[in-house]
Amino acid sequence: MCWFAPYNIIKLETSELLRRVRRLEIKTRALTNNIFAGEYHSAFKGRGMSFAEVREYHPGDDVRDIDWNVTARMNKPYIKVFEVERELTLLLMVVLSASQRIGTQSRTQRELTAEIAATLAFSALQNNDKVGVIFFTDRIEKFIPPQKGRKHILYIIRELLNFEPEGKRTDVGIAMEYLMRIITKRSIAFVISDFLDTHDFSKPLLIAARKHDLIALKVYDEHMAALPNVGLLKIVDAETGHEQYVDTSSKSVRMQQQQWWKHETEKLDSLFRKNGVDYTNIATNSDFVKPLIGLFARR
Repeated sequence: MCWFAPYNIIKLETSELLRRVRRLEIKTRALTNNIFAGEYHSAFKGRGMSFAEVREYHPGDDVRDIDWNVTARMNKPYIKVFEVERELTLLLMVVLSASQRIGTQSRTQRELTAEIAATLAFSALQNNDKVGVIFFTDRIEKFIPPQKGRKHILYIIRELLNFEPEGKRTDVGIAMEYLMRIITKRSIAFVISDFLDTHDFSKPLLIAARKHDLIALKVYDEHMAALPNVGLLKIVDAETGHEQYVDTSSKSVRMQQQQWWKHETEKLDSLFRKNGVDYTNIATNSDFVKPLIGLFARR
């Protein structure tokens, strides 16, 4: 259920797009330089591991590292040795469904998503990490392979602001399956979405969480959680186009919406907790700095 009329996104002219990219760069780089760079580094350093060599097993080695194929050939135990990678790969998995156009206050969900994604991208840049993006709706819309450099980050920001998807709905499972196919090396993947998904994505989430370091950021408009009391309101489901009138002056109607939101939030929280996925909520009318720093601190 989606309670708000879609916010129309107009494709930006080149000059206006460049101005918006520059403004977003200035804002998010300032956040990165002053706040996020150290937090990002502390949260993710040492998370990436790469295979180094195979050597004989020594007492005290972790038996989970035994290479059974080599052990069988050599007739004595051998283990795989891994080393910490100096650089990591950050994947931004960004939903672009029609519900991202919702914005009843100062900014839309998509605009907030762009700010968060840009901040994470510049944090990765400062740590010399590669950054890639998977844009998705109910299909894979676009894949930007992981690369380094400011020019690459600015290209990502441009696409965050201006890319027009073909799909309108959300399918997180499809994005998870694509991640598993396209990125074979363990990576850090931020899934930025409102998670208004009618599909059961628990299985692909479980599989992806075993391979990659997944972090879920739920971006939503504050009035999704609590309807304002503004009388008779025409609402449009941004993803299906269904229209109806709702009497928001009715306390029972507002309570029904709050109960629905509470149920969806608790269900999502349980799913992520069960699969070991770090998770936080960020509303469009709030500062995203505090919840992100809190999330990093818990890691």
